[in-house]
Amino acid sequence: MSSTTFRMAVVRTPKGPDSIEIVEVPVAEPGPGEVRVRVAAAPVNPVDLAVAGGTFHAMGLINQPERTGLGWEFAGAVEAVGAGVDLAVGTRVAGLAGGFDRDFGTYAEQIVLPAADLAVVPDELDLLPAATVPLNGLAAARAVELLGDAHAGGAALLVTGAAGAVGANVAALAPERGWRVTGLARPGDEKFVRGLGADFVTEAEPGWDAVADAAALLDAGLALVRDGGTFVGVLPNAGPPAERGITVHTVNTEADGPRLADLLARAASGALPTRVHSVLPLDEAARAHRLKAAGGTRGSLVLAP
Repeated sequence: MSSTTFRMAVVRTPKGPDSIEIVEVPVAEPGPGEVRVRVAAAPVNPVDLAVAGGTFHAMGLINQPERTGLGWEFAGAVEAVGAGVDLAVGTRVAGLAGGFDRDFGTYAEQIVLPAADLAVVPDELDLLPAATVPLNGLAAARAVELLGDAHAGGAALLVTGAAGAVGANVAALAPERGWRVTGLARPGDEKFVRGLGADFVTEAEPGWDAVADAAALLDAGLALVRDGGTFVGVLPNAGPPAERGITVHTVNTEADGPRLADLLARAASGALPTRVHSVLPLDEAARAHRLKAAGGTRGSLVLAP
């Protein structure tokens, strides 16, 4: 990288990991209310695989004529600030680059975003685990918000994919709204899920008051909800059709600096799980996508630009 350019991972014609390119682009100065951050860590998430694979292009959610940026969440240090920003250079921050239709992403050596979308990382939290909080933490917080308060005496919530990043966060946050949480996951994940304070099952029968479908089971997840219950899906614009009086919500994750600050504080205290499986350089973004697609790992694959 020169003083006037930086490296970023993109796709031009999205066809999976082999279509990922590392390109050099001009350094941008932050405008009013914006911050430029030197990225230290950018996790690889399932949504990134879908972007690189062209899923959201096919849905009409991405229409970039030249390139599409990869990566949604990150942590790093402030490098430059625009007018009206009260953040010192060197401040450790984390954030979310929201929306699908953008030519930049967090798989990059630096990024410019509105300061309001960022949150300061607590001193007790390293940047690698902090980077895993924005996307999955904000998605989980929104899912719990959509679930709302459980009725008096508590209600039974099943979290599918409870050992994954979004599911684990839902399991950790939902009891505050009065839910009695049970996590659905593979047998080997029992210790982790129970460590979140949830009950645990490897198979689930229908009849739950609500299902938070972090595993994206869709119709199969909806079938587990009792008549008149609540279903919350994590795939934007991809919820199953409502039936049997069930209320169906889907999560649309957006940047939210104040909410992210609360989630980072929880992660720093150990109240939210942050797991990093391995760290790879930016040049190995395609390999990271292949590893993520192969499955079988617990914890985030993180790129370190």
